[in-house]
Amino acid sequence: MKYELLENLSMIEGSTRDFAETYIRPHVMEWDEDQIFPIDLFRKMGEYGYMGVLVPEAYGGAGLGYQEYISVIVEIAKVCGSIGLSLAAHNSLCTNHILMFGNEAQKQRYLPLLASGEWIGAWGLTEPNTGSDAGRMQCIAVKSGDHYVLNGTKNWITHGKSGQVAVVIARTGELLDSHGMSAFIVERDTPGFYGGKKENKLGMRASETAEMIFDHCRIHKSQMLGNEGEGFIQAMKVLDGGRISIAALSLGIAKGAYEASVKYSKEREQFGQPIANFQGISFKLADMATKIQAAELLIRESGQLKNKNLPTTKISAMAKYYASEIAVQVSTDAVQVFGGYGYTKDYPVEKFYRDSKLCTIGEGTSEIQKLVISREILKGS
Repeated sequence: MKYELLENLSMIEGSTRDFAETYIRPHVMEWDEDQIFPIDLFRKMGEYGYMGVLVPEAYGGAGLGYQEYISVIVEIAKVCGSIGLSLAAHNSLCTNHILMFGNEAQKQRYLPLLASGEWIGAWGLTEPNTGSDAGRMQCIAVKSGDHYVLNGTKNWITHGKSGQVAVVIARTGELLDSHGMSAFIVERDTPGFYGGKKENKLGMRASETAEMIFDHCRIHKSQMLGNEGEGFIQAMKVLDGGRISIAALSLGIAKGAYEASVKYSKEREQFGQPIANFQGISFKLADMATKIQAAELLIRESGQLKNKNLPTTKISAMAKYYASEIAVQVSTDAVQVFGGYGYTKDYPVEKFYRDSKLCTIGEGTSEIQKLVISREILKGS
């Protein structure tokens, strides 16, 4: 499939790049070292339209499409993967779930708050013992009059403690029934809704990852997204867009590591010449550039399909799988290009190296992406 990039894309890339250099780069290592989740930065990103890229202007969003969204995530992630991850999760999971499946009252209530950055969103599917095996979730919502009583724990949740609102998928029917789960919007001040343990992570340390705990949390039926039993089906559709987000995040990390490597290889001299002149280095750069180009083509195609409301499951899974894997490969090679300096925190590539691995795990592991791809392929055989 051919795709056409929009005329205003270079302008969006430039403004996002300037934003990242001004408001993010000076603080990257401080936030990473101390695991600081910079909430004020997300308010600032709301002012620039980054917190509601896909939200229509009628609800206070930027009203843009997936190509622009991809570019925003890439440019932020080139500077800091953690901030790129939080931005992606806010846009593509919580906000997008409400945008896709909320009724008019829900959209009017929540989308302006999320798009402005006044509120930060969380999205809860994963549980301590049910990652990819979501059908066995133990977080249960039991109907009680006009309310549902929610009990259980969600973990590995981006913004699990700091998000002012969460979309939560809970079991309302039988175990292993794909129509036995429902989605609810839960506000932070709802009695019985608590933030739990914050994870101490290898990478993406400035992106908050924490438990969400529900203890006899009463949710009015008006807070359900769609109808009872539709939660899992909704979640799978939301994840189609989420895969594009993580693919873009992966691409940004890979580009950041690659660009740092090119710059360093031109400046670093050994044996009387820049190390870029040596085949061992130049071939690494060639491999990096080729992998990045291939990943971007997959991501841009998936973005175009999404913009046209065409099926994206196979291509977005391919994009997420390939881009996340090459992010790890490119950042690994970047550390090698830098040599001993690449293993220190004085240079950016060690952080790209640590951040990249999460991309092969979050929002569906590489193994799950291959399962999705193979099923889609075999459907047509």
